[in-house]
Amino acid sequence: MTSTDPSADGSGTHANDRADLGHSHGHGDRSEHDAGNVVRFSVPDMDCPSCAGKVETAVGGVNGVSTVNPRPTTGTVSVGYDPSAVSEGALVGAIERAGYEVTGATDGNSGGGVDGQDDIWTSPRAIKTWLGGGVVSLGLLLEFVLGGWNVRAATVVGSELFVADVLFVVAVAVGGQEILRNGYYSARNRSLDIDFLMSTAILGALTASLAFGEALYFEAATLAVLFSVAELLERYSMDRARNSLRELMELSPEEATVKREDGEETVSVEEVAVGDVVVVRPGEKVPTDGTVVDGESAVNQAPITGESVPVDKTTGDEVYAGTINEEGYLEVEVTSAAGDDTLSRIVGMVEDARADRTEREQFVDRFAAYYTPVVVAFAVLVTIASPSVLGTTWPTAVVYGLTLLVLACPCAFVISTPVSVVSGITSAARNGVLVKGGTHLEAMGAVDVVAFDKTGTLTGGELVVTDVVAVNGNSEDDVLRCARGLETRSEHPIGEAIVAEASAAGVAGREIDGFEAITGKGVRAELDGTPHFAGKPAFFEELGFDLSHVHATTDGGAVTSTARDLCERNDCLDLLEETVPALQSEGKTVVLVGTDDALEGVIAVADEVRPEAKRAVKRLKDLGVERTVMLTGDNERTARAIADRVGVDEFRAELLPEEKVDAIDGLVATSDGVAMVGDGINDAPALATATVGVAMGAAGTDTALETADIALMGDDLAKLPYLYELAADANGVIRQNVWASLAVKAGLSLAVPFGYVPIWLAVLAGDAGMTVGVTGNAMRLSRIAPELPDADPRD
Repeated sequence: MTSTDPSADGSGTHANDRADLGHSHGHGDRSEHDAGNVVRFSVPDMDCPSCAGKVETAVGGVNGVSTVNPRPTTGTVSVGYDPSAVSEGALVGAIERAGYEVTGATDGNSGGGVDGQDDIWTSPRAIKTWLGGGVVSLGLLLEFVLGGWNVRAATVVGSELFVADVLFVVAVAVGGQEILRNGYYSARNRSLDIDFLMSTAILGALTASLAFGEALYFEAATLAVLFSVAELLERYSMDRARNSLRELMELSPEEATVKREDGEETVSVEEVAVGDVVVVRPGEKVPTDGTVVDGESAVNQAPITGESVPVDKTTGDEVYAGTINEEGYLEVEVTSAAGDDTLSRIVGMVEDARADRTEREQFVDRFAAYYTPVVVAFAVLVTIASPSVLGTTWPTAVVYGLTLLVLACPCAFVISTPVSVVSGITSAARNGVLVKGGTHLEAMGAVDVVAFDKTGTLTGGELVVTDVVAVNGNSEDDVLRCARGLETRSEHPIGEAIVAEASAAGVAGREIDGFEAITGKGVRAELDGTPHFAGKPAFFEELGFDLSHVHATTDGGAVTSTARDLCERNDCLDLLEETVPALQSEGKTVVLVGTDDALEGVIAVADEVRPEAKRAVKRLKDLGVERTVMLTGDNERTARAIADRVGVDEFRAELLPEEKVDAIDGLVATSDGVAMVGDGINDAPALATATVGVAMGAAGTDTALETADIALMGDDLAKLPYLYELAADANGVIRQNVWASLAVKAGLSLAVPFGYVPIWLAVLAGDAGMTVGVTGNAMRLSRIAPELPDADPRD
């Protein structure tokens, strides 16, 4: 809302801001991708939609400009231009001719942070405001307390000016200087904004004082000082919203320690190249994405993934820019240059998201285009008609008209949606959830169906050994030792899971010879000279084993005589009818291990359900989701087992990718909105078809970041209920802000002709009060946090 002296030096400190290459408004047919050069200007005083409109008009009229994208919520303007037709200096001049100071500029394709802001309360504007307020207070003292000192000072156009009146005029000159200057630029740009309206009101009060001989100098001074205070309050509130993204940008350190042949060198992060090895000591931030090549430590990944517990990192593990090395020494080989790392991509996408305009925002803008002219016309009508209709004096009628001019600016109404979206999106990013647009946040809060992929979403996506049943006198280690020997040369995921489990258990390998994979059945090999088999139960039936009568191993690996005598009731297993079906009913794959003479054991392998999956599904239902569905290409038996364990309402199994899309289409057709949750790669068609696509585990994954509308950066399904709650609350806050600001403006406007609304109330309540109120209400969204898990996450 505020603007500054266009003659001010615009060189300033460059704002290290990422470009938005995805949105443009109003000028040219090309996107900023095709706009030739793109430059980002930092214009901190451009903090309302009407300000943005003035800048867009001024810059868009410059020859050679193809796109203009002003963002009042971040105080930046992206301009696509032809450098052969126009210079950056000319663009800066156009912005300044609109009345706004440029404090920095960067290449639109560069990344980084945002300029910090000077203290609002000690700025030149604030100092003038405080001086103006002091002069007004002195004038009031003379007029109402020290009346004997309030003598006539001059006569202008037949109207007497007393000392208090002179002081009020001085207050206008001091405190209202910025308002009148900005009003001039608004008039020059043909913008019916708050600066023009307030300037008109102030000058109108002074003119009426001379024309009617009834002093309205106090009203003019009150307008000037209180509106300046309102501007400062609004700027403070807007900066609170901007600071949330600025803090996110500042997570990345500015310097890095790089290993060189002759030692270590501290350089700017921008100078670090892919392939360099950087040193990260305890307490330091990781400067850019990379892979650990030496050292071990716990790394706090909360800035990227939102994980509350530091993650252990060792050689070969990935680390992300902006994360914090907690305790150990790490050497990291750089895999992404500054500006291309995960944190920079997140910041860039959050900025893109903040520029995205929701349906509510577009509606509000359309409404505001009619609101201001209607209220201005109402102000003129009230001024002209009040003396004859309501019997007021002409000076009173003028005051009514001036008060309505103050209420004619819809700033609080217009800003109510974007500040809520900004608060919600930035809060989500700080908790490891990347929302790629206000429309997606709005849509997520309205979905009533959530569809889940199974593998990698409800389950971990990797097979693990869940059960080892030793039989016929063997121990679990014996079974794993044989299975490891048989599966070492297998490339099947089941074999890899068994080998991994045996390695973790410290089970030694065996000498293997004559390995053979039997397609569709299992494997065969000689272990220490003895033929062994591993495979499906049906394979062992073909080998002649009686799977209905197998002795379990007890008492440390030996079958007791009592158990042998009571086989029917104690430790005799019926693998065919009981044990194997029971394991399979839990969604597990069963592998038998044995020689050609005796069965040695049973191993069950499964893609385990995420420990947080059941709680996440239950929490979604508690928050209001009407229906949860699991979509999977797995067989129906496994799908049923997982669905039962997780608690989804229904499942659909054996689906091809195109059938998942058909399933999503069907859900969309019968509901208000569908969120599809998947891995962001294999589920891309379904994610794109759903109302909202949510990708799991997107940290460091370009494909996942690009595919989905929303990304859960930390591969944590527990963040999904948080996302739904945040989105629903954001929609509620937007509704509250829109209707509250509209109701207050309408109520005050209708009360003005009856003398119930003095000018000071119109300024403080109708303008500053509502703007601060809607911003403060939007900031409440930052208090919503992911729910911490219980001690037992399986419950």
